[in-house]
Amino acid sequence: MIKNKKVIFQDLALIDYQKAWDFQEEVFSKIVQTKVDNRSRETAHELTSNYLLLCEHPHVYTLGKSGKPENLLVNSQQLIDIAATFYKINRGGDITYHGPGQLVGYPILDLENFFTDIHKYLRLLEEAIIKTCAAFGIEAGRNPGFTGVWLDADGPNARKICAMGVRCSRWVTMHGFAFNVNTDLNYFKHIVPCGIDDKAVTSLQQELGYAIEINEVKSIFLKYFKEVFEAEII
Repeated sequence: MIKNKKVIFQDLALIDYQKAWDFQEEVFSKIVQTKVDNRSRETAHELTSNYLLLCEHPHVYTLGKSGKPENLLVNSQQLIDIAATFYKINRGGDITYHGPGQLVGYPILDLENFFTDIHKYLRLLEEAIIKTCAAFGIEAGRNPGFTGVWLDADGPNARKICAMGVRCSRWVTMHGFAFNVNTDLNYFKHIVPCGIDDKAVTSLQQELGYAIEINEVKSIFLKYFKEVFEAEII
């Protein structure tokens, strides 16, 4: 089987969460349909595409399919008061926050073009973020038992800088990661982030003491995403 390791990159900039979700679903469905069609053919299989979408969202909370609604700590009126919205979605994981200054990534990959191992996929996504943090002089790593990227993971001041939650069907991925760059961390006070009530959250800005140009972070992340997945970004 010929594998396509080209990844189509699209920068969606600041985009409404529902619009981004609809676009993900559209791209995801097309890739899955290509795979279904290929299996019905005897010859001349069509290569499946891979996408990487990067964006920011207006203030929004999303609850994964295994999440607990009580981890949202505000009611409907309070959501309006803080100019935030709320969605129940079909990724794994619990509740998280997206907002301006946070780099959100949605890789929509046919993992059969790379490897068929969802745990490896998550570890490589984490690795690309870990390397991006290192480019800013921040030592990040993993926290055993949790997904995402952490600082001081084994210490008393463990704090998450990047949350992850994915969906995978027929080896096609969607949803992805939320990397706090210049994020307003006050918004995390309105949830139990990822269902974890005894760990803090942080951002590049919080750790460095100054804001980072998010386009610079995108560029560095793309470099390491390409490296760890051995992909070609187009």
